[in-house]
Amino acid sequence: MSELLKIDKEYANWIEGISRNFKRLQIKAAFSVNVEMLRFYWIIGKGISENLKKSKYGDNFYNNLSNDLNDRIPNVKGFSVRNLHYMYQFYQLFTDSQILPQVGAELVDNEILPQPGAKLDKVSNDVQNIEKSAFFAIPWGHIKIIIDKCNDNIDKALYYAKQTIENNWSRSVLLNFIDTDLYERKGKAINNFSKNLPDINSDLAKEMTRDPYNFDFLSIREKYDEKELKDALMDNIQKFLLELGSGFSFVGREYRLKVGETEQFLDMLFYNIKLKCYVVIEVKVRDFKPEDMGQLSTYVSCVNHILKNDSDNQTIGILICKDKDNVLAKYAVETQNEPVAISEYELSKLFPKDFKSSMPTIEEIERELK
Repeated sequence: MSELLKIDKEYANWIEGISRNFKRLQIKAAFSVNVEMLRFYWIIGKGISENLKKSKYGDNFYNNLSNDLNDRIPNVKGFSVRNLHYMYQFYQLFTDSQILPQVGAELVDNEILPQPGAKLDKVSNDVQNIEKSAFFAIPWGHIKIIIDKCNDNIDKALYYAKQTIENNWSRSVLLNFIDTDLYERKGKAINNFSKNLPDINSDLAKEMTRDPYNFDFLSIREKYDEKELKDALMDNIQKFLLELGSGFSFVGREYRLKVGETEQFLDMLFYNIKLKCYVVIEVKVRDFKPEDMGQLSTYVSCVNHILKNDSDNQTIGILICKDKDNVLAKYAVETQNEPVAISEYELSKLFPKDFKSSMPTIEEIERELK
């Protein structure tokens, strides 16, 4: 660091501004390159689709195309037979009538796709469906995973593309959530949100839930109790937060509330930044019982009176249990005046109770090595 940077505040601010602008331009350039490459791949996919309809091309079409492109454009990766198949599938997901009216016209037409660096809600007037344009804002590697896993389900593919952007998912995180069937589980918890929340918050809250919640990131002994499950969730809090969804911030476990002359302890308390509300989560390692709803609703009401500020929205409660009768659960939530939901959880990585005792200790291993 130069002396000038240390003593001259105006100069230091100027240098900081240059650095900020450079980083911003780097991101903008990377986004621009990605958009143009995806548009290029989409147009190739369209050409493949059109040429495959011609009877004169046989089974070796992809091999011939790959060889011809590599000859004409040498030293460029991306024209393998496998990648060309992906381009074709990419186009099949979004044909002309499904995506943007002008895509496929001219590569230089910059009104086709979101402009580099533009926010997704400020794209070209040609883009009427923001979620579809989102597919052109994620890396090709992510798109290939989505194509492999979602087949021809456009809604499912768009959901994972949007979630990738919103949560900045890596390929491994994206693959993990697809493998846990997140799309099929989202918004499926039995709830009374439409009755007890404003319409906009009701939809967001419902979308936030899962049923079942997937706890396969835990390794726990058979015949575990409630404390062991909560301990395991806290030991894996980052993965637990990922499973809960975006916007969750952990407040505390066994959160103490002084209520009148009593003390109440909430299993887990979170705050959801998107919904701007507290979320009380109760975990049961047994089947659902109707009285669980009364307990959860009481906790939600306590948080509303004790912790909730004027700027916070109404507190939500989620019960996560081992199993439930869906009809009984539906009737139970209908009786509550607080916004609550009921979900199950899945847990597959169980080991026998005496598993650890069957493993050699460090001392035993050291003795054998000696």
